[in-house]
Amino acid sequence: MKKFSVKQIVLPIITLAIILFMYFGPVTRTIFENVIIPIIIIAAGYLEYKGKVFSSLGFYREKFNAKNLLLIAPITAFGLFVFYVFALVPAIETLTGVPIDLSQLNDLEGDLTTTLIWLGIIWVTAAFGEEIIFRGFLMRQFVKFFGKSRVSLIMNILVCCSFFGFMHWQQGITGQLVAGSTGAMLALVFYFRKYDLWFNVMVHGFFNTLGILTYYFGLAQAYYS
Repeated sequence: MKKFSVKQIVLPIITLAIILFMYFGPVTRTIFENVIIPIIIIAAGYLEYKGKVFSSLGFYREKFNAKNLLLIAPITAFGLFVFYVFALVPAIETLTGVPIDLSQLNDLEGDLTTTLIWLGIIWVTAAFGEEIIFRGFLMRQFVKFFGKSRVSLIMNILVCCSFFGFMHWQQGITGQLVAGSTGAMLALVFYFRKYDLWFNVMVHGFFNTLGILTYYFGLAQAYYS
């Protein structure tokens, strides 16, 4: 059995407790949670890994290249988005009998300024923020403590994607199930790309960008109805 130092055990537990408090505690939830929490994760990781925090999350320098980030990642995001729109969302809407609630995006149609603001927000809070929290921290810490066996991988994905789906409560039960399923797909990408967080950040960012653009160009009603 692998032995851990007190620091390697205590710091992740404290970090997880802070994450749970930020999401479930008696505080008003805002988009800035997904900015504050990654900063806390990076600070804790700096102490745990003696300054090698970014590689511990999956930000590998050798993976930071144009082919991975600007060619393979967008293609992957497009494939996931097509599956999301034409298979995943319809299947879950049929299962629940409740349409996905993305009404907060309805005002984006034709509004370039608001769309650009939303794009900036989702790249910071979702692409970087959520990937650092759910893949870089939660998935990597799960692997650290429970290993890389097939059973461990399945449990890792189930726990993380369930948490990820629950955090999208504002989208209704269908939105939560869709988000959880999308989280599972992103978790699988993270696994098959050998825990390359740069790649996941770009896939997540491009995926959400496609979603935002469908609202800007007035295509969402055709896809999500």
